[in-house]
Amino acid sequence: MDRSAVTRLLRGVRAGRVSVRAAEEQLRHLPLEDLGFATLDTHRALRRGLPETVYGQGKSAEQIAAIVDRLHAAGQTAMVTRATREDFAAVRQRHPTARYHQDARAIVLAAGTKAKPRPGVVVMSAGTTDIGIAEEAAVTAETMGEGVRRIFDVGVAGLHRLLSHRKALSAANVIVVVAGMDGALPSVVAGLVDCPVVAVPTSVGYGAGAGGFAALFSMLNSCSPGVAVVNIDNGHGAGCLASLINRRVGPRSGASRKR
Repeated sequence: MDRSAVTRLLRGVRAGRVSVRAAEEQLRHLPLEDLGFATLDTHRALRRGLPETVYGQGKSAEQIAAIVDRLHAAGQTAMVTRATREDFAAVRQRHPTARYHQDARAIVLAAGTKAKPRPGVVVMSAGTTDIGIAEEAAVTAETMGEGVRRIFDVGVAGLHRLLSHRKALSAANVIVVVAGMDGALPSVVAGLVDCPVVAVPTSVGYGAGAGGFAALFSMLNSCSPGVAVVNIDNGHGAGCLASLINRRVGPRSGASRKR
């Protein structure tokens, strides 16, 4: 349950459209619910503006379905990352409106009517192999209410590909840049724009890339100011950070788009 849902509920009680008993039933799962194998933070969306996300890897399909069921019952959007099609099948049995985003490996079961997305987030990948992590970031930001522009396969091996998107970059409030190998793309992007850049190192690369550590160290040592770095392959964390930034920034003015 988020703030808008609580506000609607309280207004309904005040207007007599919702009984006190019905309101109690909707609020009884706050702030947490103990399922034995999981303790759900059903207060997180109200407290932080971001609903609790289920990390699917390592959980059984039955556990994931039960968690999603309770989050949905609490009026909260449910998102499962690193989910398989088997996990999705278990969730969809109970909730036919759930969606599976294959590239992102994410399940999303929305709560209520979706509001108009807030524009301003750009998610880009250096290579095609980075798209899975980039999609995790993009789907996360979209689930949190952001409008996302995707720009894929524009790595530093061919900078003309990146420069062809200058207009979209200049209009962004925040840019998520996903890159493996040498991890150089976030530094280049940060040198071209006046908004925060969220860098996501991926485990894509040959042996000396050390499973993403080469890209991570490169991003941490960026000489371009304004780069924030999340953990290796953490597209979800990047999407959450992008959402928190974007919701606090108004639409870019026409003057700010001119270069």
